[in-house]
Amino acid sequence: MELSVLTIKGEDTGRKVTLSDAIFGLEPNEHAMYLDVKLYLANQRQGTHKSKERAEIARTTKKLKKQKGTGGARAGSMKSPVFIGGGRVFGPKPRDYGFKVNKKTKQLARLSALSVLARENRLALVENFSIETPRTKDFLNILSGLKLNNGKKTLLVTGEANKNVVLSARNIQKVKVATPVALNTHDLLNTDTLLLSEDGLQALNQLYTAAE
Repeated sequence: MELSVLTIKGEDTGRKVTLSDAIFGLEPNEHAMYLDVKLYLANQRQGTHKSKERAEIARTTKKLKKQKGTGGARAGSMKSPVFIGGGRVFGPKPRDYGFKVNKKTKQLARLSALSVLARENRLALVENFSIETPRTKDFLNILSGLKLNNGKKTLLVTGEANKNVVLSARNIQKVKVATPVALNTHDLLNTDTLLLSEDGLQALNQLYTAAE
């Protein structure tokens, strides 16, 4: 598959880049993608939920009423889950929702996600650019030139972290900036367009070529 290199104004530079089949031409593994997305979402959870059990409730331990003769069920403690304000049975406890996914499975998931984007023609390649001072308006002009300022999700991948680009883009809804190392399957599958800079594509190729 070939991609045309565009300028930040959306014009064709006349250059084309052939995408690696080892990265963008795989048969997507849906289960690997499912596991990696599930892990990502699990790691977003704080897991700090907690409810008090009967042993943790601060209430009198005095017996409420006599054992027999009341016509009702016997009751020995106001801490019982039967009563309002009593302890909760099998309530949530603080926990870590994370689980283990093998390194190679994570890599397969990300390559599968990139292959899905390539298969669905949701890739765009732009020449390297920089922003001298952080300005949201400058980044919006770049998106407008590339016809990506349409309210849909865009994920920009640059070769290395560019502070001015990140600051210029962070206040725009549905736009994310990442480096190849920081890419995750969730973000790849959750975007409408993956916008690659030339050095971003080169870094992506180096990253996964070195991992083989």
